[in-house]
Amino acid sequence: MIYRQKTVVAAGLSMLAAACVANGPKVPSESSVRSATVQAESLPLVRTMDERFQSFQLGFSHLTGGDTWVAYDKMPPEAVKERQYTGNLSAVREPRAPTDLSNRRFRNLVAGLGPLYIRYGGTTTNTVYFQDNDDPKLTEAPAGYKTVLTRKRWREALDFAKAVNAKIYTGFSVGHGVRNEAGLWTPVHAKAWLDYNKSIGGEIYAAELFNEPNMEGHGDDRLGKDYTQREFARDYAIFRKFITEADPRIKLVGPSDVETGGGSMDGTPGTADYLTAEPRPKFDIISYHFYPAIAERCAGPDSPRGIKVENALSEEYLARQDAPLEDRKALRDRFAPGAPIWNTETGGAACGGTRWQTSFLDTFRFIDTQARLAKAGMDAIFTHAILSGSNGVIDEKTFTPNADYWAALLWRKLVGTQVLDAGPTKPGLHVYAHCLRGTPGGVTLMAINLKPSTATIKASASAEVYALTSPDLMSKTVLLNGKPLELRADDTLPAITPVKQDGGSVLLAGHSVSFIALPNAGNPSCTSAL
Repeated sequence: MIYRQKTVVAAGLSMLAAACVANGPKVPSESSVRSATVQAESLPLVRTMDERFQSFQLGFSHLTGGDTWVAYDKMPPEAVKERQYTGNLSAVREPRAPTDLSNRRFRNLVAGLGPLYIRYGGTTTNTVYFQDNDDPKLTEAPAGYKTVLTRKRWREALDFAKAVNAKIYTGFSVGHGVRNEAGLWTPVHAKAWLDYNKSIGGEIYAAELFNEPNMEGHGDDRLGKDYTQREFARDYAIFRKFITEADPRIKLVGPSDVETGGGSMDGTPGTADYLTAEPRPKFDIISYHFYPAIAERCAGPDSPRGIKVENALSEEYLARQDAPLEDRKALRDRFAPGAPIWNTETGGAACGGTRWQTSFLDTFRFIDTQARLAKAGMDAIFTHAILSGSNGVIDEKTFTPNADYWAALLWRKLVGTQVLDAGPTKPGLHVYAHCLRGTPGGVTLMAINLKPSTATIKASASAEVYALTSPDLMSKTVLLNGKPLELRADDTLPAITPVKQDGGSVLLAGHSVSFIALPNAGNPSCTSAL
């Protein structure tokens, strides 16, 4: 594990950089340190993104219970081999109980990231049964379904979203249980659910018909692998007519197909296939899922579709998000001009995330993905997941923050909706810019130092520096300006305070992610406080 071998060096640089910032550093010569110069006062406006751009998935299995990806520490090597060589997905899955959405710590953590969208989604959604009464929960789902959503549980989901300032995006059953004798989708499940939702004043902001219609099985083996994009278009036409009549406020999202980087998807349909199918689907929001790799539960690290830990900070891996968005932008402009584009499920790797997704090593990918896609034209991005054992920003067993949470919190605190152009990224040093949230004229820089050596950012305005480092890249521990970030004893968030520095160069520690607020930049594009 090459990153552990560099632990002492990285930690030393982290502490050194924090001390230098606090005391007014003497910046090393240009020839010895990589640097970038930013004229914050004149950075041009690129675009304005959704205020809820940074959003998350809370898998539907957290509402109903159901299968989830087995934790790496519980996963025997033979299970991986069985999945990889026989296709037996159950070998790397384990049962999950419904999550306590009233947990104080969990609510405090998610509320700190609001406003946001929460996607109650995932494979479980495709075969959920809505129990439209107040009886105790069924011990077994009816034929054609796999899990049960009760009225009580849906009320709790609505209450949770309201408490954390989230708008809800979800999906509906598509399996055997909702199909008629001709195999057509019917709203037998969706109507009962929406009628009840309306009766209690619930609001669903956006909805999709399918989670990943191009994946074999769709959560219901009876659909098989031969469900075509033409059949999807046929079902979607029924779905759209139903939603328009049942609750026209709901924005329709699709096609929500999935793509992974690093290798072929074996000829499975993609977004273009669904957008061109007849009858031609009409989506209010164009959506897709993208993972830059496949986790070793489903593809070994030596597979072309896998990812090795030594490549976690490579330019090639980080850039895998670029082409899929450009493809969807072209399709959007052709088939749904003006529609927002949402990446409604993403993370370090499909099949439950990488071994290091809960550690600081993943924070570089997490922030770089959000910043590069915001600049390139994405309107909202849903990280999978807000809560999980292997790939959540919050640990589902302890409700404690994983490393990415702290970067997400700084994004929410400092990153405004106006995206600025800080110029092209440099290998090993990525710099992005937005208007500073809540401060007209202010600018926020995100400086991602992918190398173990120090770097500098030159900015003329006074700076407030929030530098994230870790004593070990494979650790969940995150340091803010050299001090560990931890929840308080009462489960509230700690104070998030910067190191202030007069105009000049900001020293970036090796292997660091820094948010640099420039409240006095005076950028004329940053007139809004959002």
